[in-house]
Amino acid sequence: MKLIPVNSIDDASIKIYHHLRENAFSADGSFIADSPKVVNLVLEHGVELKSILATQEYYDEFEAFLKEKNIPKMYLTTKEEMGKIVGHKIHHNCMMHALRPQNKELSTLGEHIIMLDNITSSENVGSIARSAAALGVNSYLLPKSSPHPFNRRALRVSMGYASHLDISIYKDIKMTIRELQSLGYKVFAAEVSEDAVPLSKIDVPKKWVILMGHEGRGIEESVLALCDTVVSIEMQEGVKSFNVGVAASLIMYKFRV
Repeated sequence: MKLIPVNSIDDASIKIYHHLRENAFSADGSFIADSPKVVNLVLEHGVELKSILATQEYYDEFEAFLKEKNIPKMYLTTKEEMGKIVGHKIHHNCMMHALRPQNKELSTLGEHIIMLDNITSSENVGSIARSAAALGVNSYLLPKSSPHPFNRRALRVSMGYASHLDISIYKDIKMTIRELQSLGYKVFAAEVSEDAVPLSKIDVPKKWVILMGHEGRGIEESVLALCDTVVSIEMQEGVKSFNVGVAASLIMYKFRV
C-alpha cells in the first residue's frame, strides 16, 4: 500500500478532515466516517472514496482488506496528530472521506419502507437506520430537512449499517405519500390518536410504508388524513409515548414477522 505521510496538520490535502459539521459537505454530497468498524463496513458496501486518514496500526491490521479496495489516497498520521486535525481528542484510529450513495427514486425502492417526517436528531436517524438494516427493511425515506443517514453522527450511531439501505430523500411529504400509494404501498402513520389501530391488530399488506413523526410534534393532521392507517403501540396507562427510534423498531419488527 502506498501511504502518504501527513507532515503538518495544516496540510491542504487533509483540509476536509478539519471540517466535520454537516454543512461542510453540502456542495459535493460527501461525508466523513470514523472508527474502524464504521469505515470498514461502509467500504464493504461500496462508496466512491476520496481518502482515508489513519494510523499505521489501522493500515497494518486491515492491510489485506484495504488492498482489495480502490482507495485513491491513504494518509498516514498518528492518533495524537489526528486529534489535533479534528480539533478534539479521539478514541479511534481512522477516518474516511467519501461520497454519499446516489439518491434512489421512489419507484426503485423495495416493498418495505421506513419513512421519516422531520426527525431532527442525528442519533434517531442513525438508530432507525441500524434497526431497519437488522430487520431487513432495506428502504429508508427521509425529508431534505432531516439529518442525512450519512451525516457523521448518524452514521456512527447506525454503526455503518446505513450503508445497507437504499436511501431516498424527498421534498414534499404529501406529494410523496400520494406517489407511494400510486405505486401500490399502504402508508401506516405511527401516532397516538383515538382512531389509531393497535399494532397487535394490524393486518400487514405486501407493500407498506411506516411513517414516523417529529420527536415532539408528531405527525400533523393533514398528513395523517392522507395515510391509509394510523397505528399506535399499546402502552401502559400513564405512559404517553416511546422514543421514536424505539417505536420505529417495534413497529418494523411486528410488520416483518
